[in-house]
Amino acid sequence: MTTQYKNLINGEMIAANAWLDVLNPANEEVMGQVPDASEAELNQAVAAARAAFPKWSKTPIEERRAVIQKISAAIKENADELFRLLTTEQGKPHEQAKGEIYGAAAMSAAQSTLSLDDEINEDSETRLSRTRRVPVGVVGGIVPWNFPVMMAVQKIAPALLAGCTIVLKPSPFTPVTTLRIAELIKDIVPAGVVNIITGDDSLGPLITAHPDIDKITFTGSTATGKKIMEGASKDLKRITLELGGNDASIVLPDANVEKVAEQLFWSSFSNAGQICVAAKRIYIHEDIYDELSAAIAEYAKNVKVGDGAQQGTGVGPIQNKKQYDRVIELVQDAKDNGYKFLVGGDHDPDVPGYYMPITIMDNPPEDARIVAEEQFGPVMPLMKFSSEDEVIARANASEYGLAGAVWTANPDKGVEIAEQLETGTVWVNEYLHLSPFAPFGGHKQSGFGAEYGQEGLSEFTYPQVITVKKDNVPA
Repeated sequence: MTTQYKNLINGEMIAANAWLDVLNPANEEVMGQVPDASEAELNQAVAAARAAFPKWSKTPIEERRAVIQKISAAIKENADELFRLLTTEQGKPHEQAKGEIYGAAAMSAAQSTLSLDDEINEDSETRLSRTRRVPVGVVGGIVPWNFPVMMAVQKIAPALLAGCTIVLKPSPFTPVTTLRIAELIKDIVPAGVVNIITGDDSLGPLITAHPDIDKITFTGSTATGKKIMEGASKDLKRITLELGGNDASIVLPDANVEKVAEQLFWSSFSNAGQICVAAKRIYIHEDIYDELSAAIAEYAKNVKVGDGAQQGTGVGPIQNKKQYDRVIELVQDAKDNGYKFLVGGDHDPDVPGYYMPITIMDNPPEDARIVAEEQFGPVMPLMKFSSEDEVIARANASEYGLAGAVWTANPDKGVEIAEQLETGTVWVNEYLHLSPFAPFGGHKQSGFGAEYGQEGLSEFTYPQVITVKKDNVPA
């Protein structure tokens, strides 16, 4: 019998009148069912969040902090169950699923330590002016399928710390682990403060348009982000958008080939390449291109592609058929144009599961679709460059600006180049590191606003300035 999971609305786990099947991408079999929430159920969740807001917003921040830390502890205490569930619905190997579950617990606990202190603007003989941060209100959170647990808690934790209540919608492809977490926290969080409801893609626009939702925080594609921004404009909802990226890595000629090859591989192929900040374009200086590209290809041949629940799997399946078909389309376009493959390129459509072999391309042109578009799958193009000015221009020639990296034996040179890249985050000699205390957000069409850090927390607040005239007190 298929396990059915329920929505969290106003402190209760509630079933729905209709259900959605959730597939295991490793074998395309149904691994669970979740509610297909209607507009009426969304209204119920929003009403619960609205009713809970006045009391929660006035709850002392230390008490709000303690609730977040209890959520973190519940996730950590049940990590063994949760990471296995996550692998089954998302596809990522067990070790990477563990990383997401423990990472979500750690990140939320760390974010809970942030503060919303008043800022003194003026304190003179005649006037005291201060800025305080007040919560926006009811938040609508929309979460993607690549990191469903991490993305959920990085919306829940700052929203709650700021004094907001939230209605969270997981992706219909990966809602199960989040609903299991909802069961674990329903008695930790006051009723109505956190509501988690699932539904198909029609539910998202209803959240964006809902008149009693004050802010939208969304992680997903740039195309969907534009629609959310348009929908939110009707009543000037506040928005935070963490969108797509076509992230460039630049490898300078002094880089250690043996050491960098493995790191570059995992910067692209962790989570089967389904990471918004994965290295999606790798530029290698011509002096070391042949040696490094051969080393990466050789490393790739020893990485197992398969079911994430099987021991030894390094790269799991693509999470859903829509994305699987898109990656196949991009690879086929490369074949049609005669581009050279160092590794992979062929898939077996008769094997159950959404498997794409690790695919590495050898120096495709800059206007190739696999270079110009975000592939979001286990496909990596390697390109040659000859000068710093040239590679910086090529890296910046994108509508996206989410993240990037520079690899070099000279960190000062790495920083010099990093400061010229048009992205929100740049790593020097590492990749995929995000701090709960540093803002994360995109430039250009990679997003709007920030997550994490003090800036991310402030996204859930309004500034309110209170000014007192000291020498004008009525008699």
